[in-house]
Amino acid sequence: MSVKVYFIGCGPGDPELLTIKAKKMIEQADVIIYADSLISPEICGYARQGAEIHQSASLTLEEITDIIVKAVREGRMVARLHSGDPGIYGATQEQMMALDNHGIEYEVVPGVSSLFASAAVLKAELTVPEHSQTVIITRIEGRTPVPEREALRKLAAHRSTMAIFLSVSMIDKVVAELRAGGYQPDTPAAVVYRASWEDEIVLRATLDTIVERVKAAGIAKQAIIFVGEFLSSKEKATRSKLYDESFKHGYRK
Repeated sequence: MSVKVYFIGCGPGDPELLTIKAKKMIEQADVIIYADSLISPEICGYARQGAEIHQSASLTLEEITDIIVKAVREGRMVARLHSGDPGIYGATQEQMMALDNHGIEYEVVPGVSSLFASAAVLKAELTVPEHSQTVIITRIEGRTPVPEREALRKLAAHRSTMAIFLSVSMIDKVVAELRAGGYQPDTPAAVVYRASWEDEIVLRATLDTIVERVKAAGIAKQAIIFVGEFLSSKEKATRSKLYDESFKHGYRK
């Protein structure tokens, strides 16, 4: 089969954060399947007239696969739209495996992750020299298990920048695990709800106060929890070597 399926990252919410390639693929697609609970309906407005559009929030893997297989066998191009970037908590691997079983070709088009949209909202660099050079992207165990070696308290022992997805509904447990892992009560923390959407909320606090702030704001989903000294590093500014006049490299002698 020569017809491809495109797994497309549609960014964090703001349609203007859609990549040029993603927009082009959406405009060309015959069939669009999109995560309607997380993607702005404005993005489907780029679809050509007559395109077949399916909402996927209520569909099972088998139902999604059936739509894709049918379309490809009919010679139609499929755009499978995911929020953020498909490579982070995108549930794309299981769909790709299903397409592999049917011998269907596919391509992944990356998108702007909510992680980076949130960092932009916070006006923060996640990797600040001498504060943190490591970013841990993770989630706490809930209805879906997490490998024991990746338990939040074990990851917290690194005291690096942490971006915790899919966990804000369990903010009490998150903070308890982070504290058990070694973060101090006054460690800077933040929660970004629906980064780049019109109803975006940004909360800045410490581990000692973030639970109260989150509950008062009524945030229970679609948010990322950040923790780490990077959030207060502007107060203890450390310059990088990159633009230091005393640091020589291939572009500056």
